[in-house]
Amino acid sequence: MRKKEKAALIMDVLNKLYPEVPIPLEHSDAYTLLVAVVLSAQCTDARVNTVTPGLFDLAGTPEEMAQVPVETIKEIIRPCGLSNNKSKAISNLSKIIVREYGGKVPDNMDELEKLPGVGHKTASVVVSQAFGQNAFPVDTHIHRLMTRWGLTSGKNVIQTEKDAKKIFPEESWNRLHLQIIYFGREYCPARGHDPMNCPICSQL
Repeated sequence: MRKKEKAALIMDVLNKLYPEVPIPLEHSDAYTLLVAVVLSAQCTDARVNTVTPGLFDLAGTPEEMAQVPVETIKEIIRPCGLSNNKSKAISNLSKIIVREYGGKVPDNMDELEKLPGVGHKTASVVVSQAFGQNAFPVDTHIHRLMTRWGLTSGKNVIQTEKDAKKIFPEESWNRLHLQIIYFGREYCPARGHDPMNCPICSQL
């Protein structure tokens, strides 16, 4: 089966399984989404969602967060892990957004990637989910499944993103990357996976 045929099959299955794809990180605007994605590094979305309500009650805007001591942020986000680095990043990016962007999260990849703690994947999530721009954020689930499905060499997430963008139509990217994440968690885990019982692997 050629890659384009695989892509069509995969999209058909995912659209049937996940006609609605809610954003897994709870947020109210671009800023709270940005902070939540920073917190999600090496942490589950479910854990992040238990931490962010308390954090955003204290400071839900860049202006408010810029006034909170780093130690206070660190204590609140400790359950997410890497709290030392993440608290500094959240504090510093908030100050930069206030100082350089008038309190508004920038809506383009280049400016986002300049912010502390914001890598390519985080920036991709923000532009796609907060600003509706076509992007294909690649996390570990997507990297793993694209490799498993024979759609990428799997050398690194950068190559996986390039391959995904070539194979899948651009208008599907924002929806599809979430669908693949949900599918990986529910049907196509890294361990204990039975390909014959997998709605996609069984057909490839």
